[in-house]
Amino acid sequence: MLSVDRVEKSYNKGGLFSRERQTVLKNISFEWGQGECLGIIGESGSGKSTLGRLLLGIEKPDQGTILFRGKRIEDRRVRLGNISAVFQDYTSSINPFYTVEEAILEPLTLQRKVQQDIKGKIDDLLYQVGLNSSYRKKYPHELSGGEIQRVCIARAVSTEPKCVLLDEAISSLDSSVQIQVLELLINLREFYNMGYIFITHDIQAAAYICDRMMIIRNGQIEEMVKIEQLKDVQSAYARKLLQMIIA
Repeated sequence: MLSVDRVEKSYNKGGLFSRERQTVLKNISFEWGQGECLGIIGESGSGKSTLGRLLLGIEKPDQGTILFRGKRIEDRRVRLGNISAVFQDYTSSINPFYTVEEAILEPLTLQRKVQQDIKGKIDDLLYQVGLNSSYRKKYPHELSGGEIQRVCIARAVSTEPKCVLLDEAISSLDSSVQIQVLELLINLREFYNMGYIFITHDIQAAAYICDRMMIIRNGQIEEMVKIEQLKDVQSAYARKLLQMIIA
């Protein structure tokens, strides 16, 4: 369903007018299948979040193609309603002047999918993420970090997308809340028959929720491995990265 073919990305190094370029991603190719949860794992600076922005069409690759159902991901019409995202910084993900209801309603309005019983739709979404209808009129500053991230997840699934990209979506949460959110994501994946691209540096979280892991090092794919075959990784870097969960 999602096909990434020989993607490369670089940025100017040393200022706007500098001719020197720093390569962030090099020769990235992989396939993501419908309903799959693919973990993109890498240390800070490995290029995983840059890849996430390319997959969302926020930025364009210098070379290569990213196709969703055979169409270029840069086309907003291709992404609309099919791919959504949840980011690490939940405090800036929601307009602080929006109520929870308005925040969840935003993508539905953009897609022109506002239903007659929109109140019931919002209540259902809140219930699915572990919140009740009393949250509809609350503002972000009235919520905890975990509650805001739940609202962000409700908003992401409101259009019933085929894929949700989660970029370090649990890393800013307390460990106890992280487990709750991971369980929530597992349940929502089954309910909506959708898949995830789970970008993280947290190997344990990825092993808990993902079907496959793609390990990135210095902007290149180091190794791709199924979760049940983690003990069989080939590269020394991958073995070192995975030591904490295969010991």
